[in-house]
Amino acid sequence: MFAVIKTGGKQYRVAANDVLRVEKVAGEVGDIVQFGQVLAFGEGDSATLGAPFVVGASVAAEVVEQGRGDKVIAFKKRRRQNSRRKNGHRQDYLSVKITNIAA
Repeated sequence: MFAVIKTGGKQYRVAANDVLRVEKVAGEVGDIVQFGQVLAFGEGDSATLGAPFVVGASVAAEVVEQGRGDKVIAFKKRRRQNSRRKNGHRQDYLSVKITNIAA
């Protein structure tokens, strides 16, 4: 069985025991988080689609790890103007393992 969930402005196709990295949500390592915005779930041709979400469906996941991604450098330069700007950014993430897809 699979489900399509929406979290952090992105959509993910998940199944049981999948491990994925999502945008940071509240939760410590070992906690169970619920994703209530389920866009679709099912098996093969018997998939149920939501409009926009499936009513009563949820996906439970266990928090495996929380951390920060690699540094991304944003460097802007205007040539011959003696103007430059350098910024760094590290995005917080949460690694979760899908434990249950409930209809």
